Amino acid sequence: MRADAQRNRELLLTAARDVFVEEGVDAPLEVIARRAGVGIATLYRRFPDRQALMRAVVLDVLVRVTQEARDALGDEPDGFRALARYLHRALDHRIAAVMPVLDGQFALEEHEELQAARDELASLFDAIVQKAREHGLRTDVKSGDIGLMVIRLARPLPGSFPRDFDAAAAHRQLDIMLDGLRVGPGDRPHGALPQAGMSVEQVRGMRRKP
Repeated sequence: MRADAQRNRELLLTAARDVFVEEGVDAPLEVIARRAGVGIATLYRRFPDRQALMRAVVLDVLVRVTQEARDALGDEPDGFRALARYLHRALDHRIAAVMPVLDGQFALEEHEELQAARDELASLFDAIVQKAREHGLRTDVKSGDIGLMVIRLARPLPGSFPRDFDAAAAHRQLDIMLDGLRVGPGDRPHGALPQAGMSVEQVRGMRRKP
């Protein structure tokens, strides 16, 4: 792929990700092309239909966030710092907002590449959570609990809040959440949670099929 074609593809994927999150998956494709700064014909040359574009967005975000997970695990000796770093970067890539929007539009299980990418990320996320337990993460919280909390944080605020304020608020609220998930050496959480923690697999099993 030529450099200019690759650049247009990346611009379209980023624009589609943001438009799908902010306006829904039925947003006009012309809006995506306009935000990317290209013509609608360029969009259709890269992605023949809406489903192809959605699948490409999901795969692109999964690949980017998987690399963030690898980097956090490899670079951070402190497991809780690795968890915090990964979650903040996942917010930047808007994965927690993208996946609930796009996942219900098609069955990931029918697309081998997407399923492999999702499973690899889930495995890395479990490893990060396990490492974080060794450095202060409360033991009654599991990966699925944390994933669901970040999904809620990543949803755009209702109303006409500026994008930069929305992003800054999400990161601040994530820091508050992380502070509540950490306990010091020998400390115990401030009371037991009323229900058992949930893994990523358990959360995934609760979804309705498309």
